[in-house]
Parts: sequence; structure tokens; C-alpha cells
Amino acid sequence: MRINESSEKFELYILSLWFLFLLIIVVTVDIPFCYGSDCKFIGFLPLLQMNVVSVIALVFLLFGTVFYFRFDYRIAGSKSIAAKIMKIEDVNYEHLTFLTTYIIPLICFNLTSVRYLLALGLLLFIIGVIYVKTDKFYANPTLAVLGFRVYKVNLQTRVGLVEGAVVISKERLAEGDQINRLGLDDKVFFVRKAS
Repeated sequence: MRINESSEKFELYILSLWFLFLLIIVVTVDIPFCYGSDCKFIGFLPLLQMNVVSVIALVFLLFGTVFYFRFDYRIAGSKSIAAKIMKIEDVNYEHLTFLTTYIIPLICFNLTSVRYLLALGLLLFIIGVIYVKTDKFYANPTLAVLGFRVYKVNLQTRVGLVEGAVVISKERLAEGDQINRLGLDDKVFFVRKAS
């Protein structure tokens, strides 16, 4: 079974930036606190104007959350002819590569300068295009935190041997396991153990 490739990759990209959006909120949120009898609420509009960057990050954070639940739903409903894992290698370290290469450096941008915010937006767009066009879109630190594991496998399907496939699963997989697949790319699949 194959799903809409580009939209799925885009959703995975937004989900992979979940921690960046969370960090942006922590760094930029500005809520004035006042203690005393003469304090009053400044109003929602001034509060929103003071927190435009935080609100945008919150919107993308919510999109990422929705995308996660969509993935979980699609994976739960995936039914395909089972394939057998002939060879398996754990490649979970690739999550850390994405996190340390992209997420951590991006939070160091000056998020109060319009020029830096535009540069950050452009950089995120360019990384997104690269992310969608390459086969490394599965290196998603958010999925790792949410319990997904990444494996490089050789699969025996009814059509033949598929070598070097990447599978993403909530379950621990081992050689000899039978799995159902939901295709993201020619060689990248969300999988569940066949029941």
C-alpha cells in the first residue's frame, strides 16, 4: 500500500521540527507579570502582538501534533501482504544526526530580529525541500521520542527481495519477523508486525 508521498514527507518534516517550535516558544514567549492591587490584564490583542513568533511556532507545533495522530491512525489501519525480514540493522542514531545538525543550531538565531526571522524561515523552507526530495526524511527525532524505531532491512516479499529498505516501527523488530507495510517511498515504510 502506498500513500501520497509528498504530503506525507512534508508532514514528517513539520513533525521533525516539533522540538524546534517548542524551543522557539520557550525562548520568545513574553507574558507580562504584575503583582499588586493595581494590576490589570493588558488584553488579548496586545498580548498576541507581543508574541507573534511564539503564536506562529505554536500553530506549527499543533500542526505537528495533528500530523502525528494522522500517522498513528494510518499505521494502525495499514493492511498489506506480509513481508519477511531477512536481515536487519538498527539505525536509530540518524535521529540524533538530524537533531544536532538542524534543530539545535537553528534555535541560536536572533528571534527578535525581523531579518533573522526571515533568514530562519527561508532556511527552514530550503531544508524542507531537501528533506522532501531526499530519502533521509525518516530521520525524525520527534518520532524517536514518541516511541518509533528505525531499521534498515532486507525484505522478502511475494515479488522478490527488497534490499536496503528503511522501516519505521513502534515495535522492536527482529530477523524473521513478518510485517505489514505502509509505503512512504520506494524503500521507506511504516510497518507493524503481522498478526
